[in-house]
Amino acid sequence: MAVVLLPTLLPLLAGLWFWSRPLFSGTWRHSPAWFTWSAVLLLLGTGVTYLVGSLAGASLDPEEACHGAGQTYDRAYRRANFDEYTRWFPLHDRCHAGYDLVPAWVNPALVALPVLALLCLAHAVRLAVGRRRTEESRTEEKDTS
Repeated sequence: MAVVLLPTLLPLLAGLWFWSRPLFSGTWRHSPAWFTWSAVLLLLGTGVTYLVGSLAGASLDPEEACHGAGQTYDRAYRRANFDEYTRWFPLHDRCHAGYDLVPAWVNPALVALPVLALLCLAHAVRLAVGRRRTEESRTEEKDTS
């Protein structure tokens, strides 16, 4: 088990360390790279969230998954709403009309995380363009002096 977890956790912890260092030093506000890496982490979080939602109640037998969750299985409801649990988004895997095996937080997170990633990327571009304009104006001032 440690042989599998170690190669996975070490890069993750190293990445988290390098991502969090600007938070402690206070330089994250002016760093386009920090916002870009934040967007990458948010997109990775979106992928993990989708995986969690799509594998919720993962079983070859949905009736078994529903009974494992302590719910009754309504075969007629599943047949009538076949397209509901085979869609890509929003994720649902209902046992009956009142119970979904997919956690309630999954679908809102699948909307919020990519939106936050897009906002981080937009802010990173804004910071990079602002920094470039500042550098260009400084070089122009040096040339005219």
